[in-house]
Amino acid sequence: MTTGVIFTLVVIGGALAYFAWRSLRGKEIDRRLIFLVIGATVALPLIFPLEFEHQPSPLVERIYERIEALPPGSQILLSYDFDPGMAPEVQPMADVITRHVLARGHRIAFMSLWATGQAQLNQTLNNVIPVDFPEAEIERDWVNLGFKAGNEGVLRVIASDLPKMFPTDVEGRPTAGMPALEGIRSAGDFDLVISFGGGKPGPREWILFVADPTGVDFAAGTAAVSAPELYPYYPNQMLGLMGGAKGAAEYETAFMGQYEQFADMPSPGRRIMGPLTMAHIVILALIVLGNVIYFRSRRERGTA
Repeated sequence: MTTGVIFTLVVIGGALAYFAWRSLRGKEIDRRLIFLVIGATVALPLIFPLEFEHQPSPLVERIYERIEALPPGSQILLSYDFDPGMAPEVQPMADVITRHVLARGHRIAFMSLWATGQAQLNQTLNNVIPVDFPEAEIERDWVNLGFKAGNEGVLRVIASDLPKMFPTDVEGRPTAGMPALEGIRSAGDFDLVISFGGGKPGPREWILFVADPTGVDFAAGTAAVSAPELYPYYPNQMLGLMGGAKGAAEYETAFMGQYEQFADMPSPGRRIMGPLTMAHIVILALIVLGNVIYFRSRRERGTA
């Protein structure tokens, strides 16, 4: 444990101890001090990275195992259906999945149902593939189909005729004859489809209009607030789900643990879990202290 991490824990622990001392004495806590402590709780684990061990849950592990089990050369469709507001939770999932897919020798077709998704996709294309897979070739190992307007209408078409909706890639190159799309006539021909998002259209629409009608294996990565509405689709209509930064951190842990060459790769999912965990601990502690103050004052009024 580094000095910075120890300092972080001491500061947060000391603040909670002070709050507890004030509460037990029946004194109120200045709300400005609470805001300051919450800010420090988030900032300090970012300055001095605080990471925890993460054990992949069954929902995350099934996605990982599915990609592992596919034979090299399998074709996977990744759809970036999110905006910058969801990016802190969802972008790490998309990046680590891209690394895993290419490390296994699979081929990727990228696309987006959101106009903002293309910008998020460009981050993967600029920061992941050229850095970690310089030998990967466009058209052979991956293709960027880009953003297509139409929401559920796009899904209805690609469920039966993907080339009709995407006759060219994002740069205008004909998709017919591309090795990355060899044998692909519909979305159902992919070995796996994964949607990253949390709004509409998103994973739920992919299930309703593509996964169910075609029977293709489907998984999702979504913002934490959207994950509960997708649980009913697991495991019959959705083989796995990564929910929020926790899901990203679990997948990063599984991938980095098995692929030694990526042991030092950026892991924003794991890093963000430090501040999130500490902030949740402080908030829960403040809820407990708030109840202590309330019941203490109530008792004092009853005996006055």
